[in-house]
Amino acid sequence: MGVALAVVYLVWGSTFLAIRFAVRTLPPLLMAGTRYSVAGGVLYGFLRLKGARPPSRSQWLGALVVGALMIGLGNGLLTWSELVLPSGTAALLVAAMPLWMVLLDWLVFGGRRPRLPVAVGIVAGFAGVALLLGPSRGSGGGHAALLGGIAILVGTLGWAYGSLWSRGAAMADPPLLGTASHMLAGGLTLVTAGLLLGEGHGLSLRAASTRSLLSFAYLVVMGSLVTYTTYMWLLRHAQASLVSTYAYVNPVVAVFLGWLLAGEAVTARTLVAAAVIVGAVAVIVTFRRPPRPRAAGARGRLD
Repeated sequence: MGVALAVVYLVWGSTFLAIRFAVRTLPPLLMAGTRYSVAGGVLYGFLRLKGARPPSRSQWLGALVVGALMIGLGNGLLTWSELVLPSGTAALLVAAMPLWMVLLDWLVFGGRRPRLPVAVGIVAGFAGVALLLGPSRGSGGGHAALLGGIAILVGTLGWAYGSLWSRGAAMADPPLLGTASHMLAGGLTLVTAGLLLGEGHGLSLRAASTRSLLSFAYLVVMGSLVTYTTYMWLLRHAQASLVSTYAYVNPVVAVFLGWLLAGEAVTARTLVAAAVIVGAVAVIVTFRRPPRPRAAGARGRLD
């Protein structure tokens, strides 16, 4: 159990830095789309060989919607944003996703009204986001960084909406097959978007650095295949409250690794914003009432 948690904490926390390294010499949308297409294809093929039935037409349609929202919009904007944002800042903004989940569940999907501690957590979390995105040279301030931060917030909104919408959608069973199908659909969405935006023009793997290519391989194997499988195992064998701790451990790992391996500045402002956001997420996770059961394959990761 401890080893599985460590894998989820460390590997998923490191994927933000891996994305930043990958997009230095690889086009962001094509890189992300290929990453999910390969990971989803490998997982799908393995499960089919193990005897899983292929998804129905309605299940593929559900996977397309979920994949477009969660992976296409969510991960696509995150990956693009790391062209201009430090990986630690990106991770902290992604950590604010539970704020959108609670608000959308209440305002759009007919969920329960947030209790007072959760409402306080939401307000505090957005205050931390505002602090993080405010003008600051140390945190990579400027119009480009602000645009990158807004892109991540839009992406997390899309991911949260897709995750909530998927609860009532027809999704493939077993859950890992649903995961594979929406990774394939999301990957196809990103590849299509990348080609339409001209990322394929002049693309040459010879121009890609070894670090970018190794980071891409790490994202496919460790970030998408090994760790996601570990996460699904934890969901079946550990308490949900324990598994959910990854939501506020990952950004801390990401900030540390960005500072250690990429020389990303960690200012007092960044540390205060990190404490506010992570603390707010911890409050929300602790005091939020359990949501209604979700469809198989709905759980996921933005990075």
